[in-house]
Amino acid sequence: MSEFWLISVPGDNANLTALDRMNTVTSKANLSSNAKFVIPDLKVGTLDALIGLSDELGKLDVYAEGLMKKIAQYIGEVMDDSTDKAQENLLANGVDLISYISRFEWDMAKYPVKQPLKNLTESLSKQMSQIDTDLKSRTLTYNNIKGNLQSLERKTVGNLLTRTLADIVNKEDFVLNSEYLITLLVVVPKTSYTAWQKTYESLSDMVVPRSTKMIAEDGESGLFTVTLFRKVIEEFKSKARENKFIVREFYFNEKELQSEKDEIVKLAADKKQQYGPLLRWLKVNFSEAFIALIHIKALRVFVESVLRYGLPVNFQAVVLHPNKKSMKRLRDVLNAIFRHLDEAAAANMKDVGMDIPGLQLSNQDYYPYVCFKIDLTNLDF
Repeated sequence: MSEFWLISVPGDNANLTALDRMNTVTSKANLSSNAKFVIPDLKVGTLDALIGLSDELGKLDVYAEGLMKKIAQYIGEVMDDSTDKAQENLLANGVDLISYISRFEWDMAKYPVKQPLKNLTESLSKQMSQIDTDLKSRTLTYNNIKGNLQSLERKTVGNLLTRTLADIVNKEDFVLNSEYLITLLVVVPKTSYTAWQKTYESLSDMVVPRSTKMIAEDGESGLFTVTLFRKVIEEFKSKARENKFIVREFYFNEKELQSEKDEIVKLAADKKQQYGPLLRWLKVNFSEAFIALIHIKALRVFVESVLRYGLPVNFQAVVLHPNKKSMKRLRDVLNAIFRHLDEAAAANMKDVGMDIPGLQLSNQDYYPYVCFKIDLTNLDF
């Protein structure tokens, strides 16, 4: 993905002519793809209210953009095994994001233009806040299930010293329900198999002869059973350690082993059950968040255009999709064509942030024309 520049200039004949010149130059030089960005007639209110609203919209813009990206990133996490398909789920009103921005139409039903700008801003803010709250709740539930499942699944990988033995051992491998005897599991390095067979019976008294058997093997070690009297467990462990044979702290409990297996099956089923509804919710609310974000950008353009160019409301908004390799040149072209809108600022233009109260936020670059970026660069997986 890339970024878009949403700009506006006054709607008088001279500036519309300059806009046509910009379209011609940028098209011939392949600097950007441009389209009209139609913003309906909105209720202006007082200039004092607009100045305050400019600041509110700036903060809401940052919040909405962050939320939109958070939902997109979570779609990528949920669909971690198919990132190409994850990208395909980033749609707005059923179309790809570039098409939605290029053919933007104000949603009159959701954001009635007869409402004051303050009300529209509050409505968008509440919408973003509700989506954010729901996202936290839904992701918490899914993450808990996913985390617990991954924790159990991690135990089934790794070497014989650390991994779970629940899926390896069988009841028949153990002496069970004996008051005197117990079966231990010992991890023996592959290079020490012969040494184990020769020495295990003499590591302590009361080891049952010929009681060892290898029941599992990985790339480094083998897992052997050995049966001995309970009273010599600690002595056997100590001697085994001296010979680099590691006794696993494992005692066969059929109910616990079955419970562990059942828990993995249950969590896998819960994750599968949650996956579909969660992904549908994420897709729907990504679209909602993205559409709301573009309406917020439109409101910002409207407010800043009125503050910059004055009343009556008369401006033309255009959305530019810059060629990635030509962004600096495109910016130079725009600054040259529209420098007459603010000669003083254009003369000192260094493409740095300027604090212009009531016009732009201090972290927003200042240009002779109104300009806001729509950044889609972080939506690539």
